[in-house]
Amino acid sequence: MLTMNPALEIILYYKYIPIGDPAKLLTEQRQLCERLALKGRIIIAPEGINGTLEGTKENVSAYCKDLHSRAGFEDVVFKRSVGTGCAFPKLKVKMRSEIVSAQLGEDDVKPYNQTGKKLSADELEKWRHEGKVFVVIDMRNDYEFKIGHFENSIHSGMKNFRDLPQVTAQLKPTLQEKTVITVCTGGVRCEKASGYLISQGFEDVYQLQDGIVTYMEKYPNKGFKGKLYVFDDRISMDFDTQGDHTVVGKCDLCQIPTERYVNCKNSECNAHILMCEGCEEAKNRFCSSACKNKFVPLAM
Repeated sequence: MLTMNPALEIILYYKYIPIGDPAKLLTEQRQLCERLALKGRIIIAPEGINGTLEGTKENVSAYCKDLHSRAGFEDVVFKRSVGTGCAFPKLKVKMRSEIVSAQLGEDDVKPYNQTGKKLSADELEKWRHEGKVFVVIDMRNDYEFKIGHFENSIHSGMKNFRDLPQVTAQLKPTLQEKTVITVCTGGVRCEKASGYLISQGFEDVYQLQDGIVTYMEKYPNKGFKGKLYVFDDRISMDFDTQGDHTVVGKCDLCQIPTERYVNCKNSECNAHILMCEGCEEAKNRFCSSACKNKFVPLAM
């Protein structure tokens, strides 16, 4: 288990904004992060920036101050959590065609032109207590949903964000006329997904502003149960108080409650699954008998 270090901080952020010279911004971001000894991932595209970084609190604050000083980036929201010192093995700053790969082609939407109405964590909690009728659509991947999700939410069924057109078509017949709220980790997928739902005829579309992580921090173990999957070496996180945590994940092999993710020992499979300690010991970390039978140990 990774140890939290209060002297370190992890930030998660994004911004959809037209970027005229992504290559120039990429160079500037890499140089800044290297100077501040930050590790993590930044994706830069013509449609914006999407990043998650770890470093000392002082250096992370310096990074945030620099980004906020840039025209158009003054309102970037940084989601912060305590660091571990090993959340990321190194720094990666990449240029892509999108900051989250949806590959919508001619149907692509730019959230700075079209996106769902933003609903804050406070407003969502108020809606829950008032009994307002709405449907939460979780726009994360299936393995993220398994370890934690909003009560009574609908999982989109996505294995990858590129599945968005397919799942939208499946959800449309029953949800097109309902009030829907899209949710994801930090908000970046919801901004695009909610805009896409609108483009496909959904009539009343909201998005959870600043993502699940912000809601969990304000309302631990309330509407969202379980842990939040994150894309770094922590694997998952929560804000619940001790003794006030609900485990929703289940071992993929025996179905007992667990929050342990492992990768299948067969590297050709490498399935990312929930597996309890008992099954890991009994099955030697194989996800199936087929994978065990196909496994070829590395020659010494």
